[in-house]
Amino acid sequence: MEAIARGIDAAVDAIGRIAAWFCFVLVLVMAGNVLARYGFSAGTVWAQELEWHLMSPIALIGMSYALRHGEHVRVDVLFSRFPPRVQAVIDMLAALFAIVVAVLIIHFAQRYVGQSFAQNEGSANPGGIPFRWALKALMPIGFALLALQSVSGLIRAAQRFRDA
Repeated sequence: MEAIARGIDAAVDAIGRIAAWFCFVLVLVMAGNVLARYGFSAGTVWAQELEWHLMSPIALIGMSYALRHGEHVRVDVLFSRFPPRVQAVIDMLAALFAIVVAVLIIHFAQRYVGQSFAQNEGSANPGGIPFRWALKALMPIGFALLALQSVSGLIRAAQRFRDA
């Protein structure tokens, strides 16, 4: 089981590092948009839409990366005072809950993405980015990654419970 958890963690780390580069690109795009708008009274719909097209993979992939590195939201003031076995139980329950929620979102997002793909959905704005379905396809992918990272967390929490 440890090998499975290590493999998931390695994959999430690699994908998370790729998503981190989207942050750099997003900063460049936003700076370019601001410069174009306020410096030259120019701008494009495409460039503005690109900002949120870059934000989506950052959020959807970043949530798994944050979970992997313990940067998710948790009340550490209380959590740190619990005995190790209680912490492990809380982590196991949280992982199970995350898996259930992720699987439900994947299930419901499939139809949403499928409809978008079937319609070849693009931007409603003239000059906007086409292939909006590709952006929407990141939802089930991001939550599948979250479910996998939660499986890794569940394995690790179960090991900590056993060892405590």
